[in-house]
Amino acid sequence: MKLSAQYTKVNFIITISVLVLTGVVYYGTINYIANRELDRNLVGEIDEIEEYIETYHKLPQSSDFEQDQFTFTATNDKEVKQVFFNAAYRNQRNGKSEAGRAVITWVTFNGTNYKMEIVLSKESTENLVQVILMITLALIVILLIILAIANRFVLDGLWKPFYQILANLREFSVTEERAHAVAGIKVDEFKELNEAVITMSSRAKSDYQNLKAFTENASHEMMTPIAVITSKLDTLIQDESLQQDQYAQINDIYSAASRLSKLNQSLLLLVKIENDLLRDIEPINLQDIIAERAHQFNELLLSKNISLVQRLNDVEVSVSKYLIEILINNLFTNAIRHNVPFGMIRIELKKNKLLFQNTGVDKMPLNPKEIFERFQKGKASEGTGLGLTIAHNICKQYGWRLTYYFEDPLHTFQIDF
Repeated sequence: MKLSAQYTKVNFIITISVLVLTGVVYYGTINYIANRELDRNLVGEIDEIEEYIETYHKLPQSSDFEQDQFTFTATNDKEVKQVFFNAAYRNQRNGKSEAGRAVITWVTFNGTNYKMEIVLSKESTENLVQVILMITLALIVILLIILAIANRFVLDGLWKPFYQILANLREFSVTEERAHAVAGIKVDEFKELNEAVITMSSRAKSDYQNLKAFTENASHEMMTPIAVITSKLDTLIQDESLQQDQYAQINDIYSAASRLSKLNQSLLLLVKIENDLLRDIEPINLQDIIAERAHQFNELLLSKNISLVQRLNDVEVSVSKYLIEILINNLFTNAIRHNVPFGMIRIELKKNKLLFQNTGVDKMPLNPKEIFERFQKGKASEGTGLGLTIAHNICKQYGWRLTYYFEDPLHTFQIDF
């Protein structure tokens, strides 16, 4: 849930809770004031009845006081405590029962004490309270609507710079020169966030450029001595005066130099892939690429007596030809290097996926969480341990999914386009 939605939710809960609580208090206060006013009217009615008794020397009848309902009951008590309470009032005009307010007190007539109960109608007061309550509820609803509209438009406007900054962060790339500043920010916190993002992006681009320059320079500087070493070793190997043990040592040095050269090229390629520096995208026919690579690896397959089974459909993708050739080459190399004599490789290409399956020395499944990590390789492997990492990163760059699973006796690498 978005922060603005969370804020609106909490704001509504607090507002409604406060309004309900204050509404209850407000209703109770109005009701209390109305009852106090009716109680004062009842006291006035008591005074009028006492004055009537003194004047006419008789107890009044209901017809003597309009709108009032009262009863007299003789009592032996010398005094009855005066009590105000709510009671039912019967309307003489329509015979319906209404809400009323009553009082019980006492009067003395001809030496006899009477308990007197007077009831007044509360209908007009109740109607007034209901009108006030309805107006209050209408105001609450209007207030909530205004609050919702304010949150919807005002808060969205306030948070607009934040979402612009967030969009810039999503689109950020260390290879782009585009600035990521957001103009016209009025909120101080968002200004600070924008400044922090600008500082961070500038530092990241600077660090990337430094790292890129270092990597390229280091790779270039390494290639020169490696090329010199390889050239000198080629010359030494052709020397017929070398003894057998000297030849073996020079051959080991030559192999190590070749591995170092491959490692240097692989690491440089990984840096380029991870930073999206290879963008020469064009339509490529995967069937042709796989068939071409199969032809190139044919002699190696024959030397290890590995049979190749292909089921290829015509599939076209828009990718870098350089990267797709490396991807297919790495999958082929992995399937051959980890295979067994008289083993098998099966390649299947469909519209939405590509499968490389091979028999292998390992008869147990490999760890799918580690197999695509850098420098993860078998104990007997002579590779750099970067082939599958490069393949995985190439697939990731194009939004493909490279997975591994084992179905005895075949190790399977599947690419879902």
